[in-house]
This record gives sequence, structure tokens and C-alpha cells, in this order.
Amino acid sequence: MAKKLFIMMTKGPEDTEMATIPFVMANAAIASGLDVLIGVQGNAVLLVRKGCPEHVFAANFPPFKELVETFLEAGGKIYVCGPCVKSRKIEETDMMEGAKVVNAPTFINEIMNSDKVLVY
Repeated sequence: MAKKLFIMMTKGPEDTEMATIPFVMANAAIASGLDVLIGVQGNAVLLVRKGCPEHVFAANFPPFKELVETFLEAGGKIYVCGPCVKSRKIEETDMMEGAKVVNAPTFINEIMNSDKVLVY
């Protein structure tokens, strides 16, 4: 059974480097044979809006959009904080394909059942 890595993100498009690094790490982890789930809370939920990834660029890193696509194509999962999207008036239909809205119990379950957790 593959080890599991949970990455929680709280930085959104206002901090392109801290939005990008978790997906760099996630892709490296998947390439290393780990199961990876990314959770997004706070301003990070803005990153899952359709059209947003195309506008996030951090110096010396691959484009954010490519990192997200690679992550999802490799089987990575993105869980999105329900209250966070609701407070920002983001509907599920406004979100990129592959992003799933969840609430605190799901996050806690995933965190407790992961081998390691990273927070950005």
C-alpha cells in the first residue's frame, strides 16, 4: 500500500510562490509513488476557480496551470473547504474539474489517515 501525503494550502493567487510550491511538492510525491491529496482552505480556494490557474505564475517554477493538470492526471485529489467557498460566493459550477467540496470532518479524517502532512 502506497504511503499517503496530505498537503493543506491556505495561500491563494495573491502569493503565487506559496500557491505553486505545494503543487511542485505534490507532483514530486506522486512521481515517487505516494498517494497525494491537496486540501485548500482560506484564500487558496480562489485557485480552484475556473480560469484562475491560467493567471498564476511564480518565478523559476513551471506554470501553475500545468502543475495542477499534471497533478490531477496522475491521480491526485483536490479537496476544497466548503465554508471557505461559500463565504467567497464560489459555486461548485465555478470550480475547475477535479476539485471536490468537503467539510471539516473529511479534512480531519484525511489528515489522521495520512502518513505525513505538509501545510503551506
